Amino acid sequence: MFEIAFDSPWYLALLTILPLVWWFSFSSLAGLGQVRRAVAIGVRSLVFVLLVLALAETQWVRVSQRLTVLYLLDQSLSVSQQQSDAMVKYVNRAISRQRDRARQDRAGVIVFGREAAIEIPPLDEDQQMPRVETTVDREHTNLAGAMKLAQASFPHDTAKRIVIITDGNQNVGDAIEQARALAEAGIGIDVVPIRSSAESEVAVEKVIIPSDVRRGQPFDLHAVLSNSAGEGQQPAPVEGRLQIIRKTSNREQTISDQEIKLEPGKRVFKIREEIEQPDFYTYEARFVPRDAGHDTFQQNNQATSFTHVRGSGQVLLLEDFEHRGDFDLMVERLRAMNLEVTVRGTRPEELFTDLAQLQPFDTVLLANVPREQFSDEQVEMLVRNTQSMGSGLVMLGGENSYGAGGWTNTPLEEAMPVDFQIKNAKVAPVGALTMIMHASELPEGNHWQKVIAREALKALGEQDYCGLIHWQMREDWLWYPGLLKVGGGNRDRMLARLERMTPGDMPDFESSMVMARNEFAKLPDAAVKHMILISDGDPSPPNYGPNGAIGTLKKMGVKITTVAIGTHGPPGSTPLQNIADRTGGKYYVVKDAKTLPRIYQKEARRVARPLVFERQPGFQPQIKFPHEMIQGIDEQLPPITGFVLTNPKKNPLVEISLVSPLPTGTDDNTILASWTYGLGRTAVFTTDAGKRWATSWTGWQGYDKLFSQVVRWSMRPTGESGKFTVSTDVQDGKVKVVVTVLDKNDEFLNFLNLGSTVVGPDMKPIDLEIKQTAPGRYIGEFDAKKTGSYLLLISPGPGRTPIRTGVSIPYSDEFRERQTNEALLASIAATIPRQGKAGQVIDAPKNLAPAERLTKLLETNTFRHDLQRATSSQAVWHLLALSASCLFFFDVFVRRVTVSFDWLPLLAARIGDRVLGREGRPDVVATMERLRSSKAAVSDQLEQKRAALRFEPAPDAPGDVTSLKEELADSVAAAARTAKKTTSLTSEQEQEVYTARLLKAKKKVQAEMKKEPSQQENENN
Repeated sequence: MFEIAFDSPWYLALLTILPLVWWFSFSSLAGLGQVRRAVAIGVRSLVFVLLVLALAETQWVRVSQRLTVLYLLDQSLSVSQQQSDAMVKYVNRAISRQRDRARQDRAGVIVFGREAAIEIPPLDEDQQMPRVETTVDREHTNLAGAMKLAQASFPHDTAKRIVIITDGNQNVGDAIEQARALAEAGIGIDVVPIRSSAESEVAVEKVIIPSDVRRGQPFDLHAVLSNSAGEGQQPAPVEGRLQIIRKTSNREQTISDQEIKLEPGKRVFKIREEIEQPDFYTYEARFVPRDAGHDTFQQNNQATSFTHVRGSGQVLLLEDFEHRGDFDLMVERLRAMNLEVTVRGTRPEELFTDLAQLQPFDTVLLANVPREQFSDEQVEMLVRNTQSMGSGLVMLGGENSYGAGGWTNTPLEEAMPVDFQIKNAKVAPVGALTMIMHASELPEGNHWQKVIAREALKALGEQDYCGLIHWQMREDWLWYPGLLKVGGGNRDRMLARLERMTPGDMPDFESSMVMARNEFAKLPDAAVKHMILISDGDPSPPNYGPNGAIGTLKKMGVKITTVAIGTHGPPGSTPLQNIADRTGGKYYVVKDAKTLPRIYQKEARRVARPLVFERQPGFQPQIKFPHEMIQGIDEQLPPITGFVLTNPKKNPLVEISLVSPLPTGTDDNTILASWTYGLGRTAVFTTDAGKRWATSWTGWQGYDKLFSQVVRWSMRPTGESGKFTVSTDVQDGKVKVVVTVLDKNDEFLNFLNLGSTVVGPDMKPIDLEIKQTAPGRYIGEFDAKKTGSYLLLISPGPGRTPIRTGVSIPYSDEFRERQTNEALLASIAATIPRQGKAGQVIDAPKNLAPAERLTKLLETNTFRHDLQRATSSQAVWHLLALSASCLFFFDVFVRRVTVSFDWLPLLAARIGDRVLGREGRPDVVATMERLRSSKAAVSDQLEQKRAALRFEPAPDAPGDVTSLKEELADSVAAAARTAKKTTSLTSEQEQEVYTARLLKAKKKVQAEMKKEPSQQENENN
């Protein structure tokens, strides 16, 4: 169906002057005759009409009768699997029964949680989906995001409708605002409410405790619980146990466990509590129902809160679990200096698992611990604990610390006042690492090979070399040349190539090892040459002979570490173990792919060993800057025999207190340095505490003073914080922080500039601005959309101890609202689309069985066409203007040029003769032949007479042959002209006239010739 539309229709008013054009043209063109004047006026009128239509911007509009319906399915956690299956069944039935195939209607499906995704694109098919395949974040409901994606997914040439199947409990975005945008675009909206079928639902809403309590001071803990019934259900009491659990960094204790009967509605339980030991405490309330069937969701049965009991400063020392006791002497001396030190190993069960577990400690000491013993999340927690929560962080030296411990290119390196990479090749000899990848048959093998290669590459220094061999129809290097220096920007390029790596199944080890041997041979000065091979052991073993790959690599000092993975059976491989044993490497058997990164981090540290500087008999560190950490230490320091090379950051905040006299001519000789990082302080001590390199320090009288001053300088300020009361409240995805401040006389303290910082569950800082809103009252607010712990640090100002507190979002908002938001759904459906009708709430009575409910829902046709028809327009004004221009020249031609049509009848006659076949008749042909013969005879006679006379006639002779010839030619020409004028004769008649004239001319010539002899005789007489 097509229509014509105008973008500027007011120009059509110019057509009213068309009669004036006719009136003036009729008078001015009177001299052209009736026919030409009529044609000229018609052409001129058409030109005028085309110009007016062009000015009106004429559009050629195509109107489509098709309709596209997109179904939006809520997949958030508040929707059960049974409800999800029911909505899939409804969509399948609606498409198969209601879609108009003759009209070529389209249907599609979008699923949504926190984000939205297209499950089935809009197609002209009876699509049926067995289940929802697309995975989305179910922690939140972003109805507005799904509606926005639907708007962008519609084809442009159909009418549009969305059908939203949801409980309406959005917690991200604004669905009402988005519905208005859809209505403005002419998109209709129907809604199908999801009804909760739960008999009852218990939720632990929150735990309320003071955020900052004093030691030995009793306080009340309040646990808020609610019991609500499902839609259409009668509320009933729920029996169960309420447990209150107190947690510290290394201990968990149940302080209350009581049987309760929770009546419908909301109830608050109060428990009296008192804390004697300073620490950062987490309180958790749990509800355990007696009958799990009476409580639909278990996820909302617990809530947590935090409080902090102040005391003297706390120190956490983390030591390598493989070398326990190396720092026992230092711990003993620190405790003697009245510092409370907690020592923990780095086994997974001993390490912290969230940021809250670090809050009891005012500084953390990393005592010669390697990088691979920490996860990426734990490294990030250490950094955020200093940067955002104000804790101290001190790194103590050893062969497993700094760059030698694999800490290069980590967030921890960024937090320290020194860089762990050495750019001076004269100081730190280079190392070379080759990795051979053959783990593609491992589940997600390509992913894990990228991960381990990335971790190994990040652990190398700027001067080190690295290469990677994989199989791509043949053994090949991932980058060229094979062993490439990591520095100079190559590291980023190598990491980029790793993302495109797709290793294949390698047939043998010999070829790859020969390639690596040839590259190692190009680096004779490399201090460490190392190779890591990961495989399932299937490839053919290498040549173990003296001239084979293994023999020559061993002669070059290359150690090969092998990692055995199980792909076709249990992990383990005799050939891999033989390779490691013969070259002095290590042999690992891996059962869990998650352990691979730590293995590669550890093995890459072998290449970083040259970062350790050692000299015997030793050298004395020197004081470079009189920092408060070394205040009172004026005597000469005892000698040390080694330390880890580092490079001070080029930052004016970095203060270097102690340096080594060796190596000379470089600034990579830092022993003690410090700076302020964010809200906390960090320091590095690059030698050890007396186990290996600083053994002469253990008997030095300044030992206790030096280390205690370093630790105290790094610690977060402790002591009484004044009369500050902090409370938090969670509402609608936001945390409201209220601070009340009193002075020593219990008067409101005003005009404070309270600094604050928040660290979320993802370890990212969150902006929080606290402003005074009333006397002594300060309020701030921040978004808290994710579940987990949010830790706050509030700085009252100079001279006051920071206040630490936290708030926990124990479960998603999906489990807070359990009733269908009918008001929101009705408002969405009531929006009226442009040039269409409002949507409908497609619902069924709550007491119907599932099959009956489905039948009732299908009574409403979601493919009804009460919406604005889709149109597609094409501008044609430019074509109209072009046509008017061409017709204008035709108008000029009609008025200025006279055209005769007299030749048309003759042309028609000739064409008729050809059509009737009269042009080739035999009698006409014979007559023409006789005339030609007569003409030839006359010509012969004239020639004979001319020869007989033997003289040239006088110019004025009356019997002049020349004149006779010319007269004959004139007669022929006259006959031709007469033939042209006789247009009304037939072809046969025309031929007869022409022949008669030729005969007449011939007789005249013959008469003249007869007269000529008699005239000549008279003249002779």
